[in-house]
Amino acid sequence: MTSLTSRGFELPPRPRKDDGEMRRVGFEVEFSGIDLRATTAAVQDALGARIASQTPAEVELEAEGLGTFNIEIDWQFLKRTAARDDNDFEDWLEILSQAAALLVPIEVVCPPIPLSRLDVLEPMIAALREAGAVGTEESLISAYGVHVNTEIPLLDAPTLFGYLRAYALLQWWLVDRQPVDMARRISPYIDLYAEAYLKRLLSREQPTLEQLIDDYLEYNATRNRGLDMLPMFAEIDEQRVRREVDDPRVKSRPTFHYRLPDCHIERDDWSLQQPWNTWLAVEKLADRPDDLDALARAFLDADRPLIGVSRGDWVEYLDRWLQDRELA
Repeated sequence: MTSLTSRGFELPPRPRKDDGEMRRVGFEVEFSGIDLRATTAAVQDALGARIASQTPAEVELEAEGLGTFNIEIDWQFLKRTAARDDNDFEDWLEILSQAAALLVPIEVVCPPIPLSRLDVLEPMIAALREAGAVGTEESLISAYGVHVNTEIPLLDAPTLFGYLRAYALLQWWLVDRQPVDMARRISPYIDLYAEAYLKRLLSREQPTLEQLIDDYLEYNATRNRGLDMLPMFAEIDEQRVRREVDDPRVKSRPTFHYRLPDCHIERDDWSLQQPWNTWLAVEKLADRPDDLDALARAFLDADRPLIGVSRGDWVEYLDRWLQDRELA
C-alpha cells in the first residue's frame, strides 16, 4: 500500500536510515520573473521566516523548526562583485534585482527536510507563484530546473550500487517519459551518463566503494550530470574526488544530487511533488535487487556492435516493464 504524507508526497520503500531516523531531502528551485526582494518576501510570509543575513545578491532566512533557506541570484560574477563592493547596498540591490527579473535565475535552496514533512514547503511554492515566479518554459536563455538532494539510507557499497544501477537503467526513460524540456536537454548542465559508463557499471558484480568511485570519476568528472554523484563520493573520499574535479562548488554530503526535473512553478497544478515523483522511480527500482540484475542483463544483451543499445527500443521496453509492475 502506498504510504503518503499529509499533502500527497509518496514515501519511498526505505523512508528511514538504518539508524531509524527519517531520511531528509533538500530542494533547489530555479526560476525568474521576480526579483530578490520579492522572492524574499514571499518565502518569509509563507514560512514565517526571519532574515538572518543578506548581501545585494543573497539572503539567508531562518525558519523555525526547518532551518536555513538560502535565496540567491544564480550568477556567480554578480554575486562575487556584490559581496566585495563597498558602494551603497541599496544601489546594488536595485541593479541585481532588475537583472534577475529579466535575465538571471533566482534560486531558493531549501534545508534538508524529513520526508514525512515535505508538505510544509507547499505554501512557499504557492506564494512564489502568486508573486510572479516563472520556470523552465518561460526562459529561452536559462535552463531552469529543480534539484532534488535526497539523503541515502545507508552509505555503503551495496546501497550505492543499487541506486546507481537503478538510475543508469532509468535515465533515458526519465528524460523521454517525464519529459524534460528541450532547452534543458541540449544544455550542458544535465548531461546523461555515457553508454560506455553504463556498460561498465552494469557489468560490475558487488563492486567496492573504491571501484564505484573510480569508475564514476573516469567517465563523469563534472557536476553536469542528471544525477551528480560528486557530493556523495566526496563524502566518502574527498581527496580522491578533488584530485579529479577542481570545483569549489562540489560540497561533500551523503545525498544524491538529482538535477533532471524541470521547474514549472508558474503552473497552478505544479508542486514539488512532481520532481519528487520522478526521483521515486529510482528509489523503487533500487529496492528491487533481483529486478536490477535482470534489467542489467537485458541492457547488456541489447548491445549491438558499432551502434550500441537502441535508446528508443530500451525506453519502450522499460516503459512496458515498469507498467507491468505498477512502478510507473
